[in-house]
Amino acid sequence: MATAPSIHTVFAPIAQDMAAVDQVIQTHLASEVALINTIGGYIVAGGGKRLRPALLLLVAQALGFRGPQQHVMAAVVELIHTATLLHDDVVDESSMRRGRETSNALFGNSASVLVGDFLYTRAFQMMVSVQSMRILHILADATNVIAEGEVLQLLNMHDPDVDEARYMQVIRFKTAKLFEAAARIGAVLADADDTVQERMALAGRSFGTAFQLIDDLLDYSGHADELGKNIGDDLREGKPTLPLIIAMQRSSATQRARIADAIRSGDVSALDDILTIVQQCGAMQAVTDAARAEIEVAQTTLQHLEPSPARQALLDLCAYSLSRTA
Repeated sequence: MATAPSIHTVFAPIAQDMAAVDQVIQTHLASEVALINTIGGYIVAGGGKRLRPALLLLVAQALGFRGPQQHVMAAVVELIHTATLLHDDVVDESSMRRGRETSNALFGNSASVLVGDFLYTRAFQMMVSVQSMRILHILADATNVIAEGEVLQLLNMHDPDVDEARYMQVIRFKTAKLFEAAARIGAVLADADDTVQERMALAGRSFGTAFQLIDDLLDYSGHADELGKNIGDDLREGKPTLPLIIAMQRSSATQRARIADAIRSGDVSALDDILTIVQQCGAMQAVTDAARAEIEVAQTTLQHLEPSPARQALLDLCAYSLSRTA
């Protein structure tokens, strides 16, 4: 079996563009309000994979686009994503992300929510500068759907009766939508026709879905030092993700009751037992297979692009997403 590419290999064709995106982010985070600068600087220093801006840049490049607008729009997508993380951490009462304390743990919930609002509004200020009603429409729609996904996830919390359909709807809304928007915007910047735009949107949506599936899987199979968060955080937050949903479908009545009780209470004292159940019933492999099916959709769609280093990087990004450990 071939070794999966590293994220550094994937980003090689856009290394200079990613540096330009980081510079745009730094410039537009500046504010006369000191606390915004403090929290904004803390978030940016925390890094992150920057997968959404990379997807936008690679799609634009694969379709032959070059120009500063791609850096601005990639920065906009990353700021929107960062704003959602700030709000997520408050809602989830998270204390650690990417191996560091969350901003709400350091600066408080109120400050984190308000700075998240600042990032959203700053992102919309920036997107106006590109003067594209099409892009404005895409991102206005995406941010609204993401908000719906956040509320849907809140409704699912501590509910062991959540089924796969409800779970997948949250993923499509909350996570995949921004990947979809990033890929579509890359095509719009390149002035691609509607068919190509739809193909890139499908690739982004499928990739984003797979990314979240693997993320949820890692919460029951990863290592805290690699993930940058605590194993079992999803269970502590009462999130019925796919590994647990499948485990409940495949396990005995006693095991189902144990998982259901843990979801209702957010009690991680039974985490070791639940990990055993999830692993022994084949739920891990089932989630992996679901993620692989989504990636195959993305890869098949991306094959419609003309061969280029950017297209290869997009295909490598798909392979990387299945093999990642954090």
